[in-house]
Amino acid sequence: MNNKKPKTLSFKPYARLLTMLGEQLIKNERIALVELIKNSYDADANWVKVTFENFDEEFRPLGSNAKIIIEDDGLGMDRDIIENHWVNPATPSKLLKKKVKQNSTTRQGRVIQGEKGIGRFALLKLGRYIEMTTRAKNSSSESTVKLDISKYDEDFLNNNQGMFLDEIKMSLSDADPAEIIIREKIPVGGRNITRKPHGTRIEISHLQSAWTREKVKEVYRDLMRLQSIFDKVMAEDQDTSEHEALSKSTKPKSDFDIYIFRNKSLEPFGLETEEDLHTLLREKAVFRIDGRYDEVGKVFDFSINEKHQKISLLDPVLTGLKMYRDAFFIEKKNILEGRSTECGSFSFKFYIFNLSLDAAPQHSLGAGDKDLIRDHRIYLYRDGIRVYPYGDPTDDWLQIDVRRGTVRANEFVSNDQTVGVIEITQEHNKNLRDKTSREGLVDVGVATDDFRSLIQVFLAWVRKDPYDKAMRITKNAKDIAVFKGGVVEKGFDDLNQAIEEQDTIKAAAALKEIKRTYQTERRYLVKRAEDTEHLAGVGLSVEAASHDLMLSIESIYRCIDNLINEARRGRSLDPKHLETELSTIRGMVSFIERSLGDMQTLFRSTKQRRKQIRVADLLQRVHKLYAGMLHKNGIEYEFETLGSPLVASTTDAVLLQVLLNLFDNSCYWLTGRKSPRIIKILLDGDRGVMIFSDNGPGFREDDMAYLFEPFFSGKGDEGRGLGLYIARQLLSRHEYAIDVSDKQDRLLPGANLTISFVKE
Repeated sequence: MNNKKPKTLSFKPYARLLTMLGEQLIKNERIALVELIKNSYDADANWVKVTFENFDEEFRPLGSNAKIIIEDDGLGMDRDIIENHWVNPATPSKLLKKKVKQNSTTRQGRVIQGEKGIGRFALLKLGRYIEMTTRAKNSSSESTVKLDISKYDEDFLNNNQGMFLDEIKMSLSDADPAEIIIREKIPVGGRNITRKPHGTRIEISHLQSAWTREKVKEVYRDLMRLQSIFDKVMAEDQDTSEHEALSKSTKPKSDFDIYIFRNKSLEPFGLETEEDLHTLLREKAVFRIDGRYDEVGKVFDFSINEKHQKISLLDPVLTGLKMYRDAFFIEKKNILEGRSTECGSFSFKFYIFNLSLDAAPQHSLGAGDKDLIRDHRIYLYRDGIRVYPYGDPTDDWLQIDVRRGTVRANEFVSNDQTVGVIEITQEHNKNLRDKTSREGLVDVGVATDDFRSLIQVFLAWVRKDPYDKAMRITKNAKDIAVFKGGVVEKGFDDLNQAIEEQDTIKAAAALKEIKRTYQTERRYLVKRAEDTEHLAGVGLSVEAASHDLMLSIESIYRCIDNLINEARRGRSLDPKHLETELSTIRGMVSFIERSLGDMQTLFRSTKQRRKQIRVADLLQRVHKLYAGMLHKNGIEYEFETLGSPLVASTTDAVLLQVLLNLFDNSCYWLTGRKSPRIIKILLDGDRGVMIFSDNGPGFREDDMAYLFEPFFSGKGDEGRGLGLYIARQLLSRHEYAIDVSDKQDRLLPGANLTISFVKE
């Protein structure tokens, strides 16, 4: 056997690897420029200046002298860093710095962005001749690196032989004292500043791409979105809540400005549209949502239009959504009941717009405004720096449009109407990793799936709950305005007057007949609507009053079962015990009989006429219906009268429906709250009013205008949004009124409603 001695081998890549990796890792020149500017950010630069030199107004190169110059005032590099790190692609220097320090921030507190060491490939994506001059802080000298591969083709062939990577040479020279990066006045951002004696300047020539003004404008847009475009809007918000802590900690602690010059002139791309966007976000959004997802507590902690809310990830308002079940249910079991999400906590800000033509005036948008909104999506920022391409108008990284294609469109907000930012950090979101290509997150793994699903679920809730309510309220308000304003009748009158002035007898007669028919149909439909509202009110009232009836029936069954069990044992029944049990049963049956009698009065009868009713008497009957529930939930009941007895000219049915609804609402909002829990009622006969109050959470300020509108409810899916609406409708037909109590009439710090029995 002739075995050769094992030989140690080493990789020896060909030079074409330079351009091959560039093509794979850096998609286009936009990404290339972003990568280079991230290096400036990591170097604690306060500004970066990108100059297109020897370009015409349309950014077409003027001959072979065209070049792109990128310069900053960062920390710069010394000769040792260049020789031992910069010329070594995929250097782990930044990664090691993070691990050794256990702190991935720069001296100015910025979180280091680069760690893969592939930024040099971005240079070759832009051009084939590179000249980089850099001067380290506190150094009198500067170093210049020159790399020229312009004479080679894409395959780096030399005499039909492939060149190895180590055959590509570059030169390194020093100048002491420095000649280029020196303290001098230079134009930056439309003004002259004194340059600091440190930083980096890179000239790129023999350009690879065909530039145009539109392409440069896209690059500028990308660069302006490198940091959050929402910071200005956020800074103008006056209120600061606890859940903002995470997002504020991710923002850079120093300014970082980016400027694009063409030859000697600053190109002010997009400054006006940026201001326009800020105005739209502040003034035209239906909802401004600011919050965070807390992974430890499995809770969304957020505010909508500055109103704070919390929703547990296990709350039925979320678990009942199809979006949630598709993401987190396996074989009808919620997997999040047994595990935590794996993406980490994150913060978010969303701005939801109404793009429809019938949007409320305060939310309506012109064609230009809509185009500006559509130019933005939901951005993702890691430690204050954008993860590309998320947020681009053509990107659907959250699969919003895909999901809208699989569910009813009205169950999910669209990309076009949603602008926002989600902020993650390297510290809190270690499992969310960027692709090496710098295009989004790695799609494989539970963490990314959880992250995307959580955002989808939250946005689905926004669409189904607050947004849907707002849209229905707006529509109802418009319909009611048309109805109450007599718009149709006024139109008929105007038309009739115009016809009479023209003396067209036949047309006037036809119009008169149409108007008569319309009024007949209108009376019929109004009657139908009133009957429907009455039946709906009866249903709600019966449901509200049935709680104690069910408790009474359960007590009757319990007493009967006890007697049956004793009889089966063959024991003689103690007469006193038997009398006690039967008395209890009789009491329960009597209560049920009285309650059903009260309920019967709810149903309309042609014999039922208005009469003078002492409100206190009916109030006592309703209190008896709710006595069991009040006791069970530890709710105190207080009742007070002032002046003469309060009397209303109405029917038992109307007053019972109103009182049952008020008791039911108070019990709902008081149940589960900290003690004391109180319902307090004042009957003021002299003023002709009843004040009904509780010490629950009360009414939100932004809900006041909608409390008595149909289908508006603060109870989520548990509420129908009809109770107060029907109460107002019933009272108004008797010329009475119900409204939120004035400040001086409030009895308790929660919900206070005043019913006026003085005819309007």
